[in-house]
Amino acid sequence: MEAMRSAAATATTATATTVQFEHDFGIVIAGHGSRDPASVREFEALVELVRARAGEASAASTASTIVTHGYLEFAAPTITAAIEQNIAAGSRRIAVVPGVLLAARHAKNDMPSEMLEAARRHPDTELHFGAPLDLHPKLLQLAQQRIVEAEAGAPATVARADTCLVLVGRGTTDPDANGDIAKLARMLEEGMGFGAAAVCYSGVAAPLVADGLRMAARQGYRRLIVLPFFLFDGVLVKRIYAAVDDMREREPQLEILKAGYFGADPLVAEVMIERAREAIEGRAAMNCSLCKYRVQIVGFEHQVGEAQRAHHLPVQGLLAREQANAQANEKATAQAGVFPPYEAHPIEIESFRIIAAGRDWSAFPAAHLTVLQRLVHTSGDFQAIDDLFISAGAIETGIRALLRCKRVVTDVTMVQTGLKRALLEQLGIDTWCSVHDRETHLISQAQGITRSAAGIRRAWEKFGNDIVLAIGDAPTAIMEATRLIREHGWRPQLVIGLPVGFVGTRESKDDLRRCLQVPRITNAGTRGGSPWAASVVNGLMIDAVTQLHERSVQ
Repeated sequence: MEAMRSAAATATTATATTVQFEHDFGIVIAGHGSRDPASVREFEALVELVRARAGEASAASTASTIVTHGYLEFAAPTITAAIEQNIAAGSRRIAVVPGVLLAARHAKNDMPSEMLEAARRHPDTELHFGAPLDLHPKLLQLAQQRIVEAEAGAPATVARADTCLVLVGRGTTDPDANGDIAKLARMLEEGMGFGAAAVCYSGVAAPLVADGLRMAARQGYRRLIVLPFFLFDGVLVKRIYAAVDDMREREPQLEILKAGYFGADPLVAEVMIERAREAIEGRAAMNCSLCKYRVQIVGFEHQVGEAQRAHHLPVQGLLAREQANAQANEKATAQAGVFPPYEAHPIEIESFRIIAAGRDWSAFPAAHLTVLQRLVHTSGDFQAIDDLFISAGAIETGIRALLRCKRVVTDVTMVQTGLKRALLEQLGIDTWCSVHDRETHLISQAQGITRSAAGIRRAWEKFGNDIVLAIGDAPTAIMEATRLIREHGWRPQLVIGLPVGFVGTRESKDDLRRCLQVPRITNAGTRGGSPWAASVVNGLMIDAVTQLHERSVQ
């Protein structure tokens, strides 16, 4: 794990020392980026505010503060380009300040990874990573201001004791960031005297906005005030306000006020300059005590020490690229949009040539051949596939599920380890196995079931139906999966059940074969194992990549 994990405290390419604050450093404001031009314009208006206030602060100094900006996704320039622009303007010390509210994946992984790459290319420049804006007191004041403005626009006076504040966060996969939204809601509820506060999210986390509004409406308050905890307008803010309009139509007797998002406000600019100063002085404070990448957080234990990898590269500068492609000729545009094909190693190519010639494959559907031949390759046995069972449409459904759901759950880490890392990254697929997690152990002990079965139960609770389930070791994992399917309506997109062994193995596979409610791939008898289950998923991913490539060149 790289030293930049979680952008903790201060990240610098030079020795971290506390320096007296001077204005002889550059500031790079690292924004998220948006497809919405209005959002991009608002961000750039904020950058101008930062530039103006940084200029005022450095007026007494002989050196000026250079302020540039870049975007993580969609818009241009990129963050890397913004750093290089700052260096070209003469900066030798640069504070990279995340223009995001809370520390989630973008601030903990994507932005630091870009800064690390820039640091490798410019070893003579000090690069310091700042903390996100976070729950800064000035932002609490700004939230207060937006609420007061919403109240002022209302036709009637309603006591805050009769009002429920609905705070809407972005929603992330990071429980620490989501928890900060709940903390902010409580602070505003108590500080401003609301009767209650409800929390919901515009995406990823639950409850979503429509569900949160319904729950708040049921509490019986005379008024709801909906506050988006967002810096700028954009697709998500518009979605929040649209949900408010829908609720107003359904509940005409309930007054629902729309509070404004933060926008390009002087208070936000002041916080950004403060974060830049903290970074340069080595005081950039990050909440690492509850960071899921550093400590075991309940439900996220498997992400401790996760490698720092950028997840935004496919959409980096996307709008600028799309504009460039639109201006290019048709041939250049087609070439730029080609999805790369699967590239096998020469030995792998020769192996599959031998396998293709080693038996008659004409009796098998063409859609099954990649999976079947990979199982032969894994087992070293042409007869390994003779007792394989593939339910109707299972291959096609599995490929669609990988592309749509982008998550594979395994019963043991051996299956997880056998999945081709390059394919997972190319398709953006996450894998999950909880067999060694603390909660899995607790469930196993309390319920008297195996850890593999407990892990399957956790997957049902955690992810619902949007997974591909690959079981390669434990018959008890299959039995728990089929129980949940029949008794609780679980519907994984595809169940692969290929454990090896003599105790309960035949019976579990027979049970899966009879489980008509889900697409499934299994076999008869005792043969199988983790490599077999991984090979099936690898075959599906290869077919998925091949399909994407073929569509891109048509």
